[in-house]
Amino acid sequence: MPDARGGVALLTALASLALGASPGRAQREQPSRATLIVDVSPDGPVRTIRAALSLVARGGTVLVHPGTYRDTTIVVDVPVRIVGDGDAILDGEGKRQIMTITSDSVMVRGLHFENVGVAFTEDLAAIKVIRASSCEIRDNRIDNAFFGIYLQEASACIVAGNELRAEHVRDAMSGNGIHLWHSRDITIAQNHITGHRDGIYFEFTREAHVHGNVSTDNLRYGLHFMYSDSCDYEGNTFRHNGAGVAVMYSHRVQMAENRFEGNRGSSAYGLLLKEIADSRLERNSFIDNTAGLVADGATRLVAEHNQFVNNGWALRLQASTEDAQFTGNDFAGNTFDVATNSRSSSSIFRGNYWSAYDGYDRNHDGVGDVPYSPVRLASVVVAQTEPALILLRSNFLYLLDAAERVIPALTPETLMDTSPAMRWVQ
Repeated sequence: MPDARGGVALLTALASLALGASPGRAQREQPSRATLIVDVSPDGPVRTIRAALSLVARGGTVLVHPGTYRDTTIVVDVPVRIVGDGDAILDGEGKRQIMTITSDSVMVRGLHFENVGVAFTEDLAAIKVIRASSCEIRDNRIDNAFFGIYLQEASACIVAGNELRAEHVRDAMSGNGIHLWHSRDITIAQNHITGHRDGIYFEFTREAHVHGNVSTDNLRYGLHFMYSDSCDYEGNTFRHNGAGVAVMYSHRVQMAENRFEGNRGSSAYGLLLKEIADSRLERNSFIDNTAGLVADGATRLVAEHNQFVNNGWALRLQASTEDAQFTGNDFAGNTFDVATNSRSSSSIFRGNYWSAYDGYDRNHDGVGDVPYSPVRLASVVVAQTEPALILLRSNFLYLLDAAERVIPALTPETLMDTSPAMRWVQ
């Protein structure tokens, strides 16, 4: 006698035959929810990613074949891999957000996103991760996005190898390339971002790791983060951005082997450190910026083995910066090596190389026998009266500088490198 399950199967088969369908036909035409791989193609049985997500098993793969897909906003609420096979284009048609991820353990890889809608009441993005963890956004291309990749209250996620390109011309009409808000333990690596408002933006984010990115030609900042403690960024390039890079209101930030290059403009700098504490700046290169480093309230900053080359101002050290240490750095070819608005400074300079130093080393130990004051009178005059720049190369200012070195009256006597290096440190 057949058991209950056998009876159900027999009745199902008889019903299918009665309807003129062979057993299993529906399953062959439409994959089941347990399917591990669902193919999406413009002319296949599954033609949208949204439809594929309703069929794929948890932990399965949605494989997106070449073509252009104009789904409404795709909501990924199960842990899956969404992988592009060739040039799979997801087009927002300039109207909407393209993909929203609300599940943990989602991977999005190898897709081409374009034409995200612009809105003034919400942050529309090509990919937005909301309250999810362990997600990976890898090797995607994002063109003409309002916001590119947006992580909101996310944790333990990786954003790597993506190319984000936009051609925005006004701040008000543009969003950020990679945007993190209230997130933790995020890795941002090997991305190339250009043409956004800020290339990379953090706010209220902890333990972020920003490595090997190239952020260029953005309207405002190549990197901008605020209220984000215990973060590190290493080996990145920030070039030709409107204002440069700003790190603000944060603690314990590690910055190493980055290039700040060609950030030019009346309000531009390579790097602004504003109201930060207990941070390190090591082996970075500041090249051809209006101001290489601006330290405003950078308490207990340690700056070692950095290069400041061919900047307008290599270092602008504000009076609000206390107990900073500058050791073993190279200052070469800058118009002004150091400028400050304080007559007294608690910052320490030791063992730096200064191309403008004209002292001597009689015992050949590599250390100058005469201390060096890196603050020129000309920098003080220009800070107070900018049109005085027209006299920068004049004999008049050279004479004033020479007199100031002999009898300091306006430059800070305490800001002195007591052991200047005689040769390039790096």
